This record gives sequence, C-alpha cells and structure tokens, in this order.
Amino acid sequence: MKNTIPLISATQRTLAMLEAVLADRGASSVSALARGLGLPVATAHRQVATLVAEGYLAPAGHGRHIAGPRLRALLGLVGDVQVMANVAAPMLHRLATRFGGVAQMGTFENDMVTYRVKTGEAAGNLFTRVDMQLEAYCSGMGKVLLAYLPEEDRAAYLAGGPFVALTPTTITDPAVLAEELAEVARQGHAQDRGESASDLFCLSVPVRHPDGSVPAAISLSRLGEEARALDPRLLAALQEVARAVEQTCFGASTG
Repeated sequence: MKNTIPLISATQRTLAMLEAVLADRGASSVSALARGLGLPVATAHRQVATLVAEGYLAPAGHGRHIAGPRLRALLGLVGDVQVMANVAAPMLHRLATRFGGVAQMGTFENDMVTYRVKTGEAAGNLFTRVDMQLEAYCSGMGKVLLAYLPEEDRAAYLAGGPFVALTPTTITDPAVLAEELAEVARQGHAQDRGESASDLFCLSVPVRHPDGSVPAAISLSRLGEEARALDPRLLAALQEVARAVEQTCFGASTG
C-alpha cells in the first residue's frame, strides 16, 4: 500500500548527507560530497554542522568527517547479536508457551556458549541466565554451534580438552564428541540428553546466515524423562522460528 504520510524532504536530504559521509570514510570534504549529491554547498555544511553538534559525525581534519560518538554508540545497540536476540525473543516465548519448558538463544564466544535469550514460564527453574557463559560440549545449543564451526576451529576446540563429566551421560571423549558433532551437522539439530544436568533434556537447531555460517542457535529445554524422546512437532516448530529469525534479520530464508 502506498505511503500516504507526507515525508520531510529536509530530513531526507540530511540522511543522504550522513550516508554519503559514512560511505566516503572521511576521504572527501563536505563541499565535494555536496556536489556529488547535487546539494547546495551551504546547505550541506549546515547539515554536517548539525550532525556534528548532535554527535552523529565528528571532524577528521581538512573539512572531512567520520562517524561520531553518538552514532557509534547507537550502532552498538543494533549489532547482529542484539538484533537477533530482539527478533527471536517473542517467537521463543510463544514456543515455550506452546510446548512448555524454557526457550533460549545462544552464540559462541571464546569457546563458550553465551546465552542471549531465556524465556518461558519455567525460566526461573533453569540455572542459565542471559549473558551467562557455559561450556559448549555438553548442551544442545553448544553442540549446534560447534558442529557448524569452520573445520580448523572445531578441530582446535576438540583438541583443547579435557571435557569434564557433569552427569553420567556427558560426552567427554573428543573422538566421540567429534562423531556427535558430525551427526548434528548432518541432521541439522542437536540434543542434550541429560548431559549438562541429569534431568534436563534439550533440542536445538541452528540460525543460519546466508553466507553459510551459524551465528546463533535456539533451543527448548524441558525437565523430566518424558522430554527425552525427540518430538518431531517441536523440531519443526524450532526450525520454523529459526527460519523466521533468518528472514527478519538477514532478509532471506537460508533454507
């Protein structure tokens, strides 16, 4: 449907100048950028002066400018990880409500899983928390993130043990873990079968980037033996959420 709200042309021109300065990476003067955009030079200087005063640009000498402190701070709020977390959170909450248990999203940093989202009515009963880091080898999300690492990175991780047994079912043998990760990559999902806590069972799937990498994983964790068996309905629902996050964050489903 066509937008019927009148647009502010002065704002459009200022945003065009901001984009031009950032794309130029401080190489050209305001006057040169103005000529490239077809703007009056005096207008362009007023635009840039305003953006500098508000912290969106900063002088770089000889009439050139770069991103300012306010803009850099804002960019930190919309990094890929935070965007994925914001997008995934309501979807994961609906998933947790539908199936019960705790839905989470995690990323891989410094050989650990960083928990980015945790939601569900039972969230308070699970030991994880947002921004916590936990070992990757013994969780569903960790296995997914490890399985899709570049081969050299995965080999380095497997060589970096020891892998401590947290429960009787924790995989501690690097060779067995390597086989498990290969299977995860083949089947496209991972399970935690009471490996991080004896009564905790988890199913996890990757969130894929169009370039083939896996920047995040999502999961649903449930307590009790009845959650041990793979639930095809839950797997399909998790995969649907992952595809929706990919579509929203990266602009296209990765299939």
